[in-house]
Amino acid sequence: MRRAALLLLGLLAAPAMALDYLSVAEATALYDAPSVKAKPLFVIARGTPVEQVVVVEGWVKVRDQQGELAWIEKRSLTDKRSVIVRADRAQVRAAADDKAALVFEAERDVVLDFELLAAGWAKVKHQDGQQGYVKATQVWGL
Repeated sequence: MRRAALLLLGLLAAPAMALDYLSVAEATALYDAPSVKAKPLFVIARGTPVEQVVVVEGWVKVRDQQGELAWIEKRSLTDKRSVIVRADRAQVRAAADDKAALVFEAERDVVLDFELLAAGWAKVKHQDGQQGYVKATQVWGL
């Protein structure tokens, strides 16, 4: 009985542990504290995916693909999802299969629009219109 209760509590807590990714709507500065008077750390490019960590009065503490934490104004984020290539070269294929035709390759740090995740593959679209499936392990932001 006790094991069943612990399992149920674990299942109920799982959604709270889910990662929440957003994308940067327009190039903007990231800060070391939730204020435009805080120290600007660097500028982040439009479309870059970030992981939402904490939300505080119009500001969001985010984590980037390198694991760095910083603050960004909430209005500078969008729910439109994107991913960023973390492999040296990511192979985007016509179907979610290693044997499918290669559509294109994307180099490290290229941002791709994210459409859906299925069985370890992410359906993505490049800004030039090409689209296909990339292994989820080759990108960050899912």
